[in-house]
Amino acid sequence: MKKFVLVAALAAVFSVHAEEAAPVPDNAVSFNVAAVSDYRYRGISQTRLQPALQGGVDYVSNPTGLYVGAWASTIKWIKDAGGDGNLELDIYAGKRGQVTADVAYDVGVLTYVYASNALPVSANTTEVYGQLGYGPAYVKYSHATTNLFGFADSKNSGYVDVGANIDAGEGWTVNLHAGHQDVKHNDAASYSDWKLGVTRDFGVVTGALALIGTNAQESAYTSAANGKFLGKTALQLTVSKVF
Repeated sequence: MKKFVLVAALAAVFSVHAEEAAPVPDNAVSFNVAAVSDYRYRGISQTRLQPALQGGVDYVSNPTGLYVGAWASTIKWIKDAGGDGNLELDIYAGKRGQVTADVAYDVGVLTYVYASNALPVSANTTEVYGQLGYGPAYVKYSHATTNLFGFADSKNSGYVDVGANIDAGEGWTVNLHAGHQDVKHNDAASYSDWKLGVTRDFGVVTGALALIGTNAQESAYTSAANGKFLGKTALQLTVSKVF
């Protein structure tokens, strides 16, 4: 569900560079790995407020802007919901480019797969998304074409994501985000979330520290395993590497 590595990528895409960009290959494959103190997706912990290991692979055709990728993370919420499985796999494809010299776009489709989740309503979810970026800022909308993460009768749910990744100099990036998840026919599960964080590339690895919070209802997002509220305001630490 996504993904610190994309935050770093967005910061690179939308940064204003004083120097001419280095040439890029027509076809590029990259890999990413990360360790995170708490896997938060749209502000909600997927791991009972505990650490997770993550990794993925991406292919980009730079002349066309077409891309495809896969990403995985350890999770705990499927078992909390009465199902089975401890892994999330995201498969996605899309196209990015420029609307104008100053405005970038990104459109695509993303499927979240939870193998053998065995929930009454399958947790597997597909969303289509569209994003516009201007400088360090972006706005993105994701629309569910299936039920959303196991919520019954939740097709056509939507998530609005507004944010900015601001170059602060000396290798630092300030990460700002606000979002709202609308869960169709499940008003108690709808909520807003926010994040204030910083990212720094140390060369060997990239580190990020973020304060994340939500106004989600505890009745909808409390772990059945330990009784903790999964949308509580908390710090998240991430260490990642792209190669």
